[in-house]
Amino acid sequence: MDITFLLRGFVIGLSIAAPIGPINVLCIRRTLAEGRLMGIVSGLGAATGDAVYGCVAGFGLTLVSSILIDQQAWLRFIGGLFLCYLGVKTFLAEPAKRAALSKGNSLVDAYISTFFLTLTNPMTILSFVAVFAGLGLASTGGNFMSATSLVFGIFIGSSSWFLILCGSVNLFREKLSPPRMQWINRISGAIITGFGLVALLG
Repeated sequence: MDITFLLRGFVIGLSIAAPIGPINVLCIRRTLAEGRLMGIVSGLGAATGDAVYGCVAGFGLTLVSSILIDQQAWLRFIGGLFLCYLGVKTFLAEPAKRAALSKGNSLVDAYISTFFLTLTNPMTILSFVAVFAGLGLASTGGNFMSATSLVFGIFIGSSSWFLILCGSVNLFREKLSPPRMQWINRISGAIITGFGLVALLG
């Protein structure tokens, strides 16, 4: 394991995951509504998607990168539709009267949904390409170990952000009354739908 590339990957993963976007809003809302575990699992789905795009950039898979960029209009359209669906669903959701248990199926759904959203966001791959080029990491020189360390670091960095985010948000969960949770659902739903509409119109 190359420590230098691992640390660089960690910084990249953290910087890609931290900016507030639809994934962060979704993780915050799921943490408040369904508990910390649900939020963290959602974040891990996004971190896995970041790691996939990290593989594309880190291993120099230019053919895959070109295909993704060429098809970014379709990816944006599909992702935008899915965001609008999640946004409306969140907006209309009724606050639970008591904490729901995070069952296996719901956790899997949460993981897959954020993984899918990350993969259908063409800005993610463009962000990775830009960051890699800016740091002189557009190529790892064909070194498999360096590339692997970089991708693993990206996953750890992205995951760390979501662990911190969901853990912090969870501290306020017990203080939320059902009426306040209703407003959080509405605001979160509106924001997520807004991101979806921007993706569609873009």
